[in-house]
Amino acid sequence: MSIVREKGVSEEAAKAGEIVPLRPAKAKQKQASEKKWGQAVMKLGFSIVPSLLLRAQQRLGLNPTHLAVLLQLADYWWDEARKPYPSKKALSERLGIGPRQVQRYIAELEAAGLVKRIERRAAHKGKLSNAYDLSGLVERLSQLEPEFREVQAETKAMNREVSQRGGRKKRGER
Repeated sequence: MSIVREKGVSEEAAKAGEIVPLRPAKAKQKQASEKKWGQAVMKLGFSIVPSLLLRAQQRLGLNPTHLAVLLQLADYWWDEARKPYPSKKALSERLGIGPRQVQRYIAELEAAGLVKRIERRAAHKGKLSNAYDLSGLVERLSQLEPEFREVQAETKAMNREVSQRGGRKKRGER
């Protein structure tokens, strides 16, 4: 019989049948995000956004408002199968710009192939807010990822090289 036990717990304590918790109780654990932002702030919700979206802003041709619109759409996108569908009014209020400006920025993101508007209709044929398909953005980030990963690996290698005795080799010495 194999005994799974917490690191640092004696073999005798494990054999004696004492129950040894492998993880501290959840109530005592504080997530890293709560440590940084505070529990009250995190309880209001959070969004998961890949860092590559922020790092590749210029490569994607995004001005600050384009990026803000995408971040707002991402905040509404919790389930991969369910597209976000905030109203232009909701986006307008969050961004501090007019609904017509929101519409223009979304049209520009759509022209760039990053967002696709999907018209939604109610059962009684009335219009609902559009849904937004971000698969174009996901695909574009996937295309950029290898290049960013390669540069990241090169940077790590250079940092390792420069920290070694003798430092970084000059171009002719390699």
